[in-house]
Amino acid sequence: MREKRLFLSLIFVTTICAQQTQSDKTAEQQNQNVNPGDKASSVLDVKPGSPTIKTKDIRNEKKITPWVRLPRYVLQDQKAIWTSPFHTTKADRKWWLIFGGATAGLIASDRWTSKQLPNTNDQLAVAKWTSKFGGAPFLLPASGAFYFIGLGADNQRFRETGILGFEALANTELVVFAAKLVTHRERPLEGNGNGTFLGGSGSVLNSSFPSGHSINSWALASIVAHEYPRPLIIPIMVYGLAGTVVASRFAARQHFASDVVLGGAMGWFIGDYVFAKRHNRDLENLSTLDRVMSHIHLGGPTQVVMPPDAEAVKASLKTIQ
Repeated sequence: MREKRLFLSLIFVTTICAQQTQSDKTAEQQNQNVNPGDKASSVLDVKPGSPTIKTKDIRNEKKITPWVRLPRYVLQDQKAIWTSPFHTTKADRKWWLIFGGATAGLIASDRWTSKQLPNTNDQLAVAKWTSKFGGAPFLLPASGAFYFIGLGADNQRFRETGILGFEALANTELVVFAAKLVTHRERPLEGNGNGTFLGGSGSVLNSSFPSGHSINSWALASIVAHEYPRPLIIPIMVYGLAGTVVASRFAARQHFASDVVLGGAMGWFIGDYVFAKRHNRDLENLSTLDRVMSHIHLGGPTQVVMPPDAEAVKASLKTIQ
């Protein structure tokens, strides 16, 4: 009962704190008016919001500002996630039916599927090692690497991938925390092995449903794949790694099949939502000249670092002259 009161309190606080500023509203309108060009589309029907890295952050070289507003955006995401059943579009309702039915079927067969693996010591050891790729000690530094490499190389797409990865991971952690409080499911090696919900023998904060490793790894993989749909090897690699984490958590007997499958699906959709909502569509259309002008300041030009398409920049400058 106490956990449910805490959960309701979190929703109330999120609703109060997740208010848009006037700057957010302006940036949201600008983001919606941009012709996105050729970009990775989202599956969910989501109206673009204020981007996590605004165009003015890029042009004014604001490196810290996106992080300052990130907590507010996470709260706005949480408000949208938890209220989604009340404003789901017709196009998105099929996903509720598909994954709701799949989860119900997997839960019904969890006890049987958990006993189908050989469950040898070697299997458990390998699975526990590979599942580390879905933990925060691996995923958070990976997101940070995207951001700071992109910042150092002046690659705004890489930079955005990193901060959207952080935003997606923050959202998944909050969702998992609340879901574990509510479901309180036993893990495969706890109790009688049936995966009892609501009052299992294990810790409520360490309950089995859903898998935190699965939801986190698929959320970050979703962000990377949406940002870099081409070449195809990139989505294949990141989804392959996330799939390895799902299989590992199941093989390590840390979760039932329903825990990891639903966790992976939730993570992917959260990543899809964060990308659709927070992606700066200007990144699709920033001209070569814009990238050069971002290095020119009042009082005279500073050293200009020419991007890879330097010939196109020179042609643009000649046209202006």
